[in-house]
Amino acid sequence: MKKPLILLFFLLLPVAASAHRLWFLPAATVLSGEDAWVTFDAAVSNDIFYFNHFPLKTNQIQAISPTGKAVELKNTSEGKHRSTFDLHLEQEGTYKVYVARSGLRARWEDDEGKRHSWPRRGEVPKPGDFEKAVPQKAKNLEVSQTSRRVETFVTAGAPSTDVFKTSGEGLELKPLTHPNDLYAGEEAKFQFLIDGEPAAGAKFTAVPGGMRYRNEQKSIEAKADKKGVVTITWPSAAMYWVEVEYQDSKAKAPATTRSGSYIATLEVLPQ
Repeated sequence: MKKPLILLFFLLLPVAASAHRLWFLPAATVLSGEDAWVTFDAAVSNDIFYFNHFPLKTNQIQAISPTGKAVELKNTSEGKHRSTFDLHLEQEGTYKVYVARSGLRARWEDDEGKRHSWPRRGEVPKPGDFEKAVPQKAKNLEVSQTSRRVETFVTAGAPSTDVFKTSGEGLELKPLTHPNDLYAGEEAKFQFLIDGEPAAGAKFTAVPGGMRYRNEQKSIEAKADKKGVVTITWPSAAMYWVEVEYQDSKAKAPATTRSGSYIATLEVLPQ
């Protein structure tokens, strides 16, 4: 609510989230040599890394360099089912590509039993809108504090860690194993934080790409320990779609619950 991270696209997600997955798909995550470029796809779809629903809007996608400075997306294009863009890796280190938002959501009933929700679909809230739109003593009022973040990482040359600095808002990744240093058969550790604190018990799911061409998802599931740390061993090399979900009742007023969703695309390489 207080930062320009409330994106119009994400206000549409509660309707589609149960059936569709958001993702970035970089052509590669580890590059070497001079004048490195990476092409990305960005979409929302039923099957992971398959274009069949609608694109992520490129004007909502941000990228930061190894030093934390904003990087311009090049050659952006939005099609019917996907967006594409290029990232020029002009300096050595790890880059982050992401979209994120956080804010309040409310549901209630009026005196006639009709259900209402805020914000409405397509509405971009401004400071003070919650107080104006949501009656404080409404029947069956439910107010939740929500956050969603979608990320991927690419590295030119030697990996770096500055892009992993957390904001203290919403569900975030603080990797203990670098996301661009993952190999089949090896263990990886990731810490997840909710508003800067360990997201103990967060649910972790990783699904390898290519699910359209097999009869089962082959998902990897784990739960974060009391420090918010998830430990997994990658069974095979692939591009993985990762989702982490967290919910508790420690929200700041006027919310009574808070929830966080974190999504990433990670490449696991063969040894």
